[in-house]
Amino acid sequence: MRCALVVSLSLLFLVFAGAAVAQNAATNPPVPPPWVTSPFAVPQTDAGLPGAGPILREEWFEQLWVLRRSQWAQQIQQDQGALVFLGDSITQNWGDKMSGSFPAVKVANRGISGDTSRGVLIRLKEDVLTLHPSGVILLIGCNDLADGAPPIVIANNVKLILAEIEVSYPKIPLILCQVFPSAASTKRPSGSVQKVNQLLAAALKGDPQVTLVETWRLFANAVGDAKREEFPDLLHPNKAAYAKWATALHPLLATYGLMDNEPDHWTPEAGFASLFNGLDLTGWGYVTNNFDGKTNSMEGRFLARDGRLIAMTSPNYSQEMKLWTTRQFPKDFALRLEFRAMPYANGGIFIRAPQLQCGDYLLAGPYKNLKQYKAQDWNEIEIVVKNNAAHCTCNGELLEAALPLPPTGPIGLEADRGQVEYRHIRYEENDGNR
Repeated sequence: MRCALVVSLSLLFLVFAGAAVAQNAATNPPVPPPWVTSPFAVPQTDAGLPGAGPILREEWFEQLWVLRRSQWAQQIQQDQGALVFLGDSITQNWGDKMSGSFPAVKVANRGISGDTSRGVLIRLKEDVLTLHPSGVILLIGCNDLADGAPPIVIANNVKLILAEIEVSYPKIPLILCQVFPSAASTKRPSGSVQKVNQLLAAALKGDPQVTLVETWRLFANAVGDAKREEFPDLLHPNKAAYAKWATALHPLLATYGLMDNEPDHWTPEAGFASLFNGLDLTGWGYVTNNFDGKTNSMEGRFLARDGRLIAMTSPNYSQEMKLWTTRQFPKDFALRLEFRAMPYANGGIFIRAPQLQCGDYLLAGPYKNLKQYKAQDWNEIEIVVKNNAAHCTCNGELLEAALPLPPTGPIGLEADRGQVEYRHIRYEENDGNR
């Protein structure tokens, strides 16, 4: 009897205690954490959000999202006019000033670890557009793949991101980096990464404001995965890989006038005459016209800037165009020039008519075994024409021993796939004893 009474009293106590707790919860609901109530918080549902696909809602990510975005909100004025790097952990880990990789360029890092293409789209206005950027470099999509997003969803979100930037800033350069290689072990298999990159190229075809950079080929190994020596965890770049990425971007930033825009005071060596004055396209043209006094060809594929004659990337990604000297070269002669090619870029030098391939040789070929070639840096071509044959070298290494030539013709440069720059173009006519 006593035992039953004790049990009854205990049950009665629990009922009243539970009622008291419920009443207290009703009158004093739990306070949500600050990373949920912040104006920069990750949206708690997908309802009404732009784009499609995953948004990470794990606590660590929500805290990081609020922390970084709150900090950026305090820096809007100081970051005005910056070149914005936009993306996920790969961008974030480069550091606030991109490890000093772009001297004299004002930069703003807007990468958040764990972010997806839809997350970038959601935060684009506050984190990027408020800065009135001088340009935007975008790398995004690898986390989407790990979270199961189909490649087409990623490509569509990226297209929406770029379109929104273009509406606000129709004249700034937009640089889209291909999704970097990773591995199946990180839930980012090569086939899926390549499919995303194929869809990105197709979606942006014909858009003159966006330049696609071949960063997948830049970093992929023979089977399409990341290299351990550059991506120790097969996902995040190390210092060497970041340096390689920066070097790949430098030529484009120079073309857009964001860096390396000092005057070139070079003069040719004794006996040589310049074929390019470094200022405009005087002495060059298409077959039916010339561009004397002009800095651009009529459609903009060739540009003279700061001592460089630039064969620009086509909005259609790959499209051959040829620029010729307005004079002919019937005598034996030597031609020297320097060139710098973007990753996987392909162009050419025409000697009286026949073409010597000129581009990012180690990735694009055909001379893939060169030891002295410097990727995304300046390399010297020397062509010696004698008895209607051309002996061609790159940094002293043989390209062609005796390329057959017609008796006369102009010198030409090709714009095809990717950007190739030429400078210090000079020639020396000789008496055949060279």
